[in-house]
Amino acid sequence: MQATTLGRGGPAVSRAGLGLMGMSWLYGQADDDESIATIRAAIDAGITLLDTGDFYGMGHNEMLLARALQPVPRDSVFIQVKFGGQRDPAGNFVGYDASPAAVKTSLAYSLRRLGTDYVDLYQPARLDPTVPIEETVGAIGELADAGYVRYIGLSEMGAETIRRANAARPVTALQIEYSLMSRGIEAQILPAVRELGMGVTAYGVLSRGLLNPATARPGGPGDQRGRFPRFRGENLTRNLALVNALDEVARQKGVTAAQLAFAWVCSRGTDIVPLIGTKRRDRLAEAVAGLDLTLSPDELAAIEAAVPAGAVAGERYDQRQLQDLDSERSG
Repeated sequence: MQATTLGRGGPAVSRAGLGLMGMSWLYGQADDDESIATIRAAIDAGITLLDTGDFYGMGHNEMLLARALQPVPRDSVFIQVKFGGQRDPAGNFVGYDASPAAVKTSLAYSLRRLGTDYVDLYQPARLDPTVPIEETVGAIGELADAGYVRYIGLSEMGAETIRRANAARPVTALQIEYSLMSRGIEAQILPAVRELGMGVTAYGVLSRGLLNPATARPGGPGDQRGRFPRFRGENLTRNLALVNALDEVARQKGVTAAQLAFAWVCSRGTDIVPLIGTKRRDRLAEAVAGLDLTLSPDELAAIEAAVPAGAVAGERYDQRQLQDLDSERSG
């Protein structure tokens, strides 16, 4: 596993990270033992960056990670945590809270669940429309000053918000969806991030499994992907045609479509760290193998011809959820 820095002059991390969300929520049933084995396999493969959130399974994800890391030296991994998503006892989202008090309270509980006295990077999952971003990052900065946080991050923020946040406190990285099917960050957000010397941790590299023919269709107990526009009706039919075209390019190279999708994101720059979102060791191994692929100019052209920018049918979230994304409102 190659290494890179998270942002200009930032911390050293693995070339890819492991996204843990699916081990606790959204993508169907998961087995805790297999999830723990997957986390440990990722570490054995050289992955150091581990991405979790306090609302993934309402604490389950953090406690699962703590179990997986029991035999692992704390300073050998980079734990980044998202916070702010508010959920009721039934699991429904009821808003976002990134007020200074919530920042500090959320971290206190995360530290307890994770069994650690600091997190490497702490980031609001969404912009809280009732709280200036300067107040949110200011509170994280106070936690950093006290030694509870090492680096400040943002998630799904637009270019203007990113600039304001970084002016208040240095921001190390932005987490945002980026894939062959989700390229909206290329117009304004990615240039702003690069100008400021920040890194990107890219989630949704497989567009929630859509770019992998083996997982493209939602199904099975607990798989909630059918509520996303890209997995519904005619949108899914059109998107599967793109997946099939990418799969044909992959076959010609002797790899899988999923591996090409990861290799493409890696080709966009070493400042972009793709997150491998999986709960299974076999899917992890497949994605890791794609990180080392070298793509020629002709192959890159063939990939982008198979899945052209803007060709995907449907938004990445429904309209209600899109309203929560500062990255979609302000670019």
